[in-house]
Amino acid sequence: MKWLELLTVAGATLIAAVTVVVLYSLGVRLTAIAGDRQAVAPAWVRYLSYVCFGLCGIAVLFGLYLIIPYFSS
Repeated sequence: MKWLELLTVAGATLIAAVTVVVLYSLGVRLTAIAGDRQAVAPAWVRYLSYVCFGLCGIAVLFGLYLIIPYFSS
């Protein structure tokens, strides 16, 4: 078994998982900030939350593209 390849895949998986979780949680947090009635948030906060959700969705779709052999062959 090639241990360096195994570590490379494990590292890439860890980085991808952390990226998706951070983007989603940042999108949720920004949505909560934008929807707060007591504090006035700038208008760009809601759009930034949509960008975070969009990037999270793109990362998930790219992962599916890599996993499903029908799309990558």
